[in-house]
Amino acid sequence: MRNAAIAVLALSSSVFAEPVTIVALGDSLTAGYGLADQKDGLVPQLEGWLKAKGADVVVQNAGVSGDTTAGGLARVAWALGPEADAVIVTLGGNDLLRGLDPAGSRANLEGILKEVQARGLPVMLVPLAAPGNFGPDYKAAFDGMYVDLAAQYGAVLAGDFFDGLRAAGADPANPASLAAYMQADGIHPNPEGVRLIVEGLGPKVQELLVRVGG
Repeated sequence: MRNAAIAVLALSSSVFAEPVTIVALGDSLTAGYGLADQKDGLVPQLEGWLKAKGADVVVQNAGVSGDTTAGGLARVAWALGPEADAVIVTLGGNDLLRGLDPAGSRANLEGILKEVQARGLPVMLVPLAAPGNFGPDYKAAFDGMYVDLAAQYGAVLAGDFFDGLRAAGADPANPASLAAYMQADGIHPNPEGVRLIVEGLGPKVQELLVRVGG
């Protein structure tokens, strides 16, 4: 991991005269829904985490609350401006809340990855694990689509979005253990929850940055 950090620093200081721009394409978890201060959201905290590690980056918030994978596909072409150097895709949570067919979610994510690939941009895919209440077949199909698509399109595959909370001893399947890290709705993280999520995702974003300009 130290080598990755050094590579990121070298990229940001010598290869690029301007900061590396990462577009974070997602839903309310990316947008910062429900937070009183937007600086506590995923995008600002992630940008701050990366800068503290020596990376010269700008993380753009392309999160839209309520967006499904279909919504992300519909807007990915215009969400990626000419300044985009890399992309993070965090979508699927609202598909789960609606119990949508994983086959459709997979096709939508593949469409997003194809658009990103066509632009020659490195991409990171952030999974959201399906709950068990839809049955084992649904869970296997939904969870597996992230692994399969990342392999197919050469994307950096992050751990589950909430892995940072698990590392702190919380279990998304146990609401009581999440109380200290979530907003009152039990779905969206509070500022401390976001901080832990960023700590979980950050090293994978460093891997993504190493691919910029490669």
